[in-house]
Amino acid sequence: MTRPPGTPGDVEFLAHGMGRVLVEPDWPPLTDEEVSGVLARYGRPDAAVVNWHSPRPMSAAALVRCDGEELFVKRHHLLVRTAGQLAAEHALAAHLRALGVAVPAVLRLPDGGTTVGSGDYVYEVHARADGIDLYRDVLSWEPFTSLHHARAAGAALARFHRASASFGLPARPPGVLTNSCEVVTAPDPLAAVARLAAQRPGLASYLDRRRWRDDLTRYHLPAIARLAPLLPGLGRLWGHGDFHPSNLTWAAPSPDADVVAVIDLGLANRTFAAHDLAVAIERSAVAWLDLAETGRATADIPAVDALLAGYQAVRPLSGTELLAVAWLLPVVHLEYALSEVEYFASVVHSPSNADLAYDTYLVGHTRWFAGPDGSALLSHLIEGPATASG
Repeated sequence: MTRPPGTPGDVEFLAHGMGRVLVEPDWPPLTDEEVSGVLARYGRPDAAVVNWHSPRPMSAAALVRCDGEELFVKRHHLLVRTAGQLAAEHALAAHLRALGVAVPAVLRLPDGGTTVGSGDYVYEVHARADGIDLYRDVLSWEPFTSLHHARAAGAALARFHRASASFGLPARPPGVLTNSCEVVTAPDPLAAVARLAAQRPGLASYLDRRRWRDDLTRYHLPAIARLAPLLPGLGRLWGHGDFHPSNLTWAAPSPDADVVAVIDLGLANRTFAAHDLAVAIERSAVAWLDLAETGRATADIPAVDALLAGYQAVRPLSGTELLAVAWLLPVVHLEYALSEVEYFASVVHSPSNADLAYDTYLVGHTRWFAGPDGSALLSHLIEGPATASG
């Protein structure tokens, strides 16, 4: 795997890992020379300076100063994202912006395109998002720091869904580090995983070494079976796919700040509102990092209620949707977890992280919902104070 042009040979900073310990990034950091070459192709020939490297590990991204403006530049390996895949994200961003949802503008090339290719890599460039990136250094799975933030996030997600409902592109096909609802909505989920593996040799080679059919039958299929009767009442729309605190910007560095913008559509896909809500809860309301360290994880039920209350103030949920959120929670990560297994197993060749993605994430998160803390969260959602519109 070749290195991108202009990148140094030594790691210059540490990135977020699978736990609380910072690690060497999967990809070399962006450099001034590299981003200057990329931005020149967007018609910005002035020298660029990298001001900040994103600690997110699965791509290389940075805030860059060029021609008096700060831009966000992101580099992907072609095994992770292609120009075609990014084009769908950029089309969604344009649709949302046209309907008043604050997402960063995507820069266009002189010929109208939105990505730059170089060797094994593809680059995208965005305007810097308005607002303050309060959570940009916060690890994945960490919670909202206030109930107001959770409520504001729920309202922002509802506004996102009201706009994305009219976005007409079909669902993106499965790939590395992608989200979908393909398995959890399939009549035969095990057959769906088998078909997915047949299309993805890197995933198949890993699953061949695991008792995945037994694991999914024991842990995942019961929740999927409870969800199945609700599916006809759940209309499809494009969801964000990775809605959590660090993918939002904020009006002020205070606990009562409101959401200004939504960022990072990298996991967006055509799912349904309850699925995206379940993602938002799963990403931010359970102390998953504690589960890996201590075997226990608590749920922030007040934050769950605040998120749902904020959402329903903008887009009321039906009783079917609320119940679907509960039954989706144990399995809403399934497709992304499989794609993460593939990423670690066949893209960056990290067997230990592939095992973590399978054992701790794919299986461990679902298993948690059968224990006391997870069962309490599900019971609260089914019987608790959240109200529906009918």
